[in-house]
Amino acid sequence: MAGREEYRGLLDEDEDDEDVSRNMSPLCDPTHLMHRIVVLVFMCFLGFATFVMTTPQLFRLKSYRCVCVCVCVCVCVCVWIQDMGLNTASFMQLYAWYSWPNVFLCFLGGFLLDRVFGIRLGTIIFSSFVLVGQIIFAAGALANHFWLMNLGRFVFGIGGESLAVAQNTYAVNWFKGKELNLVFGLQLSMARLGSTVNMNVIGWVYGRIEAMLGSTGHTTLGITLMIAASTCLFSLICALILGLLDRRAEKILHKEQGKTGEVIKLTDVKDFPFSLWMIFIICVAYYVAIFPFIGLGKVFFIEKFAFSTVLASFINSVVYIISAPASPLLGFVVDRTGRNILWVMLAVITTLISHMMLAFTFWNPWIAMCLLGLSYSLLACALWPMVAFVVPDHQLGTAYGFMQSIQNLGLALMSMAAGSILDLRGYLFLEVFFIGCLCLALLAVVLLYLYDYYKEGDLNLSASTRASRIKSEDVERLRVPQPSVDDRDHLKPLSLFGLRNRYLSRLGVQKDAARRLSSVEEPPETKAGKKRPSAERRRLSTTSRAETAAGERARM
Repeated sequence: MAGREEYRGLLDEDEDDEDVSRNMSPLCDPTHLMHRIVVLVFMCFLGFATFVMTTPQLFRLKSYRCVCVCVCVCVCVCVWIQDMGLNTASFMQLYAWYSWPNVFLCFLGGFLLDRVFGIRLGTIIFSSFVLVGQIIFAAGALANHFWLMNLGRFVFGIGGESLAVAQNTYAVNWFKGKELNLVFGLQLSMARLGSTVNMNVIGWVYGRIEAMLGSTGHTTLGITLMIAASTCLFSLICALILGLLDRRAEKILHKEQGKTGEVIKLTDVKDFPFSLWMIFIICVAYYVAIFPFIGLGKVFFIEKFAFSTVLASFINSVVYIISAPASPLLGFVVDRTGRNILWVMLAVITTLISHMMLAFTFWNPWIAMCLLGLSYSLLACALWPMVAFVVPDHQLGTAYGFMQSIQNLGLALMSMAAGSILDLRGYLFLEVFFIGCLCLALLAVVLLYLYDYYKEGDLNLSASTRASRIKSEDVERLRVPQPSVDDRDHLKPLSLFGLRNRYLSRLGVQKDAARRLSSVEEPPETKAGKKRPSAERRRLSTTSRAETAAGERARM
């Protein structure tokens, strides 16, 4: 009966949750969709502040527009060079100090979420790193110390990518088996919205501050960056509110009763299933053909299609523009149909066709870029939620962190390779390189499909079949008796015997010494059926010998 009660808290429609639903309004009931929507709002804005990390890119893009098109005067790389006394190589260090450490920090951040901090405290800590890093970054500009700005970018990076891992983990904890694909689509949409706000607001803020102070300089730049730090403070507030809501839901739904007690270890990475490694390969091979292409695509459209600079910039950004509204819609479709692997396969094939059109034809590039935007949104909605179906809950943070680390490493290396190919061979060979990466992603999708079919996994099930399977597994667990554990056992004081053994184990004393100690001092009530203590045996032996001698004398 204790086992049945332990697992009953895991079910969505159990009797306890029905009682909770009857006694609470929909906005306050953790099992109701309305309450989950409130949580989703804070979850999406949790990573909104990370759009600040694109601030250096914004200035560089505005520089290109300002110099080449002369449309308007705005914050640009020439501002960085003039205000901070930088060259282009120094400017690019701001990317390096953010990107390269996250090759390792994402995995470490996911491990800390699972093993050390927990999701709530870890999210607050990483949000704090983002805020502190941006403040240091802005202070470096105010003080005209570029080394301090690099330090700020490093601190910002410690929290930025790990905060994305925490956001994914929160999404799985709240929406697994419900609207998970839609949630990932909304998160992607918010990320694109943050980039759009960045591109349209920061330059305007710089211009207003410049007009107010009457001159440019590192002070104007520092004030602009300090204002941008307000979004990081907003992210921290969202992390605090989200932590309170999650803790409240855990108490109401008794989620702690469903914990397995398993602990994640770094060595568990080698035990990740084959399907998860295929997901990693798909992630790296696909995104390599998206982000480096967008980074180098502007000149490609100018050279091959003779577009103007303004038109080339706009068509190059179509992928992000389309993904903002399309991601939640496609996520809703994937939620209602299931079949995640088939949707991922469709996204990879569509992206492959788009790159072939751009490489080998002179068709209107708007067609290819619109297809690219739709396929990019579809893959993000269908691929990232699959991690939750192949790893247990206590490994989610580590798995998402490792996935993000591999993605960062792949993008860093492949971006340099793409730049070298472009310099040596031109855009045709660069497109062939992207097509090769997509073929690798397609091969990984096929292997994932075959493996999931052979193992009868959940990745390619329909939505109704997957829901019924999850429900049947929960009911089956209810039928299996589980050992009862008193939640107050850890509050009971240890006996002298237990304290001595714990002390000896901390000192590294051999087990045989502990056994010798237990043979002398073990409490009598735990030694039923064992030998009596040696002193008592000697007393009984002496008594027995005396009685035997007395009996012999009586017979004589």
